[in-house]
Formats: sequence, structure tokens, C-alpha cells
Amino acid sequence: MALSLPAHPDPLAARLHASGLLAELAHGLGGPFHYLLPERFDANLAAFRAALTDAGVDGLVYYAKKANKAAVFMDRCAAADAGVDVASLGELRDALGHGVRGEDLVVTGPAKNDRLLCVAARQGALIAVDALDELDRLLALNSERPVRVLLRRHPPAQPRSRFGLDEAQLHEALERCVEAGPTVRMEGFSFHLSGYEIRPRADLAGELVELCLKARTLGLQADRISIGGGFPVDYVPADDWHAFLAEQGPEHYHAHKAFTAADFYPYHSPVAGADALRSILAARPGGTGATLAERLRQSGVTLLLEPGRALLDRAGSSVFRVQGVKDRAGYGIVTVDGTSLSLSEQWFASEYLPEPLLLTARTDASAGPYPACVGGASCLDSDLLTWRKIAFPARPRPGDLLVYPNTAGYQMDSNESPFHELPLPSKVVIDHPADGHRPRWRLDR
Repeated sequence: MALSLPAHPDPLAARLHASGLLAELAHGLGGPFHYLLPERFDANLAAFRAALTDAGVDGLVYYAKKANKAAVFMDRCAAADAGVDVASLGELRDALGHGVRGEDLVVTGPAKNDRLLCVAARQGALIAVDALDELDRLLALNSERPVRVLLRRHPPAQPRSRFGLDEAQLHEALERCVEAGPTVRMEGFSFHLSGYEIRPRADLAGELVELCLKARTLGLQADRISIGGGFPVDYVPADDWHAFLAEQGPEHYHAHKAFTAADFYPYHSPVAGADALRSILAARPGGTGATLAERLRQSGVTLLLEPGRALLDRAGSSVFRVQGVKDRAGYGIVTVDGTSLSLSEQWFASEYLPEPLLLTARTDASAGPYPACVGGASCLDSDLLTWRKIAFPARPRPGDLLVYPNTAGYQMDSNESPFHELPLPSKVVIDHPADGHRPRWRLDR
């Protein structure tokens, strides 16, 4: 018996699917493609900003560019005066090229090369320093303008993390910033935690506020902290999610592949996106005293955020065309015109669980459910977009489309490769006219 795990209904996507446009795009592009819904990005950005405003907190939202390479999201950031989180010279150049101002960039990542540091400093970007030698290289640049830095805190609750400065290194970094005088502008501290829990973020943010107050006694600016990303996205309904975790086993997957609950992204979250930010701001660091929002206001500290996935919630989906179907004992294998490299969850030896939607011209409602996994077009036996046996409403046919929902956040292009010289899926921007007419499209540039 196949398990069902549908994504939350999305009226905007449903309107697009019913328009017939996707079939035309599949024919015209001649291969798989990703469609993008930029108005969703706009709405998610507005929701995060509203959470900051409602809490009375000064804050800035930086889009984590690594979550999706699409140009349209850079355009949206520039138009909305939003920041962008970059981690390479290529990402920095791309953001600048789409109109994002240098001072609206924050540069993260480990052991940044000298060229990235030099360009970031000249553009006035905020640089999250991950190590003492990186700070030394920044101070040696002799930049014409003060170098803007955050000091990245090693997370005590995650001692195996390779990122950040421990307490002794932070103390040394502060001394070097003081000695550097006006050549450096030490604006505060940052961290990034793995996982999606509220309490550890609030607690560590409270610690960073105290570090800002300490740094100010040394004559440093220290008026902002960054809590990174890690804001969960709610992909599927709670009941379906819990039922899936309780029932799933090797018999539900091709080749009896085995997964545990720990192997999966938490596709249901009762508090997600901007609501997760609201919960962080309402939490009391250390469990007592003022809320984080109150401590930020009292200390005059600005809160920086670097969400990626959460800004891309429902902002795009991936479309593959069925090339063939073969029957196995009790289920089928659907092969599509792309590969699992375009669904990056396979990169983590996991599975993208929100199930694909079958778009077909078939009108035979009596065809009945057809359980099938979904394989890619490569010669690798492990190239499966979906190992799970999906209960399709009918046996897919060549030319039908499979739409994987809500893939804009990290799924589309983190791991894509033109293996077999297959073309990478195009990115298509969908515009929905206000007059309700048929959606229009354009290639992402």
C-alpha cells in the first residue's frame, strides 16, 4: 500500500497547472524545467519584515543566495532594498550585477579567499569573520574605507561545528579590532546553528547581545547581531506527516531502500517561516527575564537574519516529462527526462517527500491508483528522483508531466550537473496578470 504525503494546497500553483502553460513549456523547452513564482518571495520577505516591526525590533533581512541561483530573486531583493547573504566572489558579483548595493551584502562562509575579501571590503559589504587569520588578512588590506566586520561565534551547543571563534579567539579578535583603530568597523557578532529549534537560537542571540555590550566598553561599535537562517518551512499537513513517519518502511520504497525519520528534513513544522522568527523574538534567553525583543530594544542592537529556504516557500516547483513506464511486481517505475541531481535532497542520501503531482490529458477516472517510483534518465541504478512508491491516480504515460511542488528552496540547483550531457533544467519566471488573464512566462536571466 503506497503512502500519501501531498504538499499543502497552493491556489496560485493550481491556477498555473490548470492553464495548460506547463505542457507548452515542456514542449518548447524540450526538457525538464523549474518554474518560479516571484510574488511568493515578495510575500515571504514582507512577512519577515512585519514580524520585526510588530516586535518593535530594528532588523534587516538578508536573502541567503545559496538557496537558489535564480536571477529573479536578486532582482526582487534590489527592488525591495533587501540584503543578500553571499559566500563566494561569484555570488557577490551576481548580486551586484542585479542592483543589490554593496552595503546591503553580508559575506559569510569559511576561509574566504583574498580576492573575495578585497572586493567585499571595497564594496562596503559586511563580512562575517570566521577565524583569526581571516581577520588578520582583512586588516592587512589597507582598504580606503573602514572594513565592516561581524565576529562569528562558535556555537557552544554544537561543539563539533567547524565554524566560528571560541571564547578565547573572540577575546583575541576584539583586541585586534581595538588595535586596528579606524581601519576596521566591528559592528557586532553572528552565528549560524544547524537544526530548526527556537530555544537554542534565542539563547545564543541573548549571549550575542551581551557580547555587544562588552565590546562597546572597548570602544567598538557592536550594535548588531546576526542569527543566520534555519527558519523551517511547513511543506505538508501535520496529520499526513505524522502518519507517514509512523507507517513508512522499506516496503514502501523501490529496492526496499530503508530510511529513518532522522534521514528526512522535517517537512511539517507547526511554527514556520516568519512565525518562527516571532517565536524567537518572544522567547526569553536563559528562560527568565526579558524577551529577546525587549533585550534588543533596550540594548539598541539591530537583528540581522539570513533566511534562504523560508523566503522561497512556495516560490517555485520542478517539472519533468514522463519518458517511459515499466511494470514491476506490484508497482511501476516511471522514468522522466531529467535526473535526481535536480532534486538536491538526494545529495544528502535522503528523499524529497512532498509527492509529485501528475498532470495528464487522460480523462479516464476509472484508471485507478498506480503505485510507482520515479527514476531519472541516466544510466545509474541509484538515479531515482523518488524512491517511494507514489500512488498516482492513473498509470503515467509518455508526455505526461510530473510537478514536484515547492522546490525553490535548496532543491533546484544545489547539486545539478549536465551528466550524460543532458541539459540543465531551464528556470522559467511566471507572471500572473492582475486582470486574471492567463499566466505569462519568461526565462530567468
